[in-house]
Amino acid sequence: MPPWPEVSAAGAAIGVLFGLFGVGGSSFATPVLGLLGVPGLIAVAAPLPATIPAAIAGASAYVRRKEVDRDVARWSIIGGVPATVVGALLSGTVGGKSLLIVSGIVLAAVGVRILLPISSENRLAGRARRRPSVVVTAAAGIGFFTGLLANGGGFLLVPLFVLVLGLTMPESAGTSLVVIAVLSIPTLITHWALGHIDWGVALAFAVGAVPGAIVGSRLISHLPAERLRKGFGVMLIGFAVYFTAHQTV
Repeated sequence: MPPWPEVSAAGAAIGVLFGLFGVGGSSFATPVLGLLGVPGLIAVAAPLPATIPAAIAGASAYVRRKEVDRDVARWSIIGGVPATVVGALLSGTVGGKSLLIVSGIVLAAVGVRILLPISSENRLAGRARRRPSVVVTAAAGIGFFTGLLANGGGFLLVPLFVLVLGLTMPESAGTSLVVIAVLSIPTLITHWALGHIDWGVALAFAVGAVPGAIVGSRLISHLPAERLRKGFGVMLIGFAVYFTAHQTV
């Protein structure tokens, strides 16, 4: 296993991204931990204990600035929690490699779409789609992948909120963090019961990730929303290329 300082430093960097974009907890942490020498399922599940306090810490700043859509968050939780448990229970039996490759390709496509301009007409159309049936159904699909891949789901929640529901980037990040804090609880419990959590690695990661998320959530108020959206799109594409290539090696 890698030494604590390396894992904590990785946690801090990923925590900043998590607080800034509302995404990046387990999605980025798993390949980074793998590169540091953390094996397989431990690298997948180890970030989960840090995800809950990091999401709560990051979300608190967005809640104070009123950048959380409470209705969207509530409907996402209703749809996502049961599906998260199902996905986590199937994580040990589903062939993961092809699924991970497909998720990387989808992530790259989402990143390209986010880089394209989002017109006021698109935002108005997104607001019209903010119905419980739409959000609950979409969140159920995301929740399933959240449980299956042992991550908070932000890498899919934020694009859903920006592109489909018409939320701004800060609103999407804040709402995503609230939903992630809840969805991560059943995911953590299930993977813990399956024996996938190494608490030494998890605690070392949390030492860096929680304060990093606080820093990231405060930085976002000083950045222009349009530049932030483009930065998020570039980050998604870059990560998707790396992630997909890593799965095919």
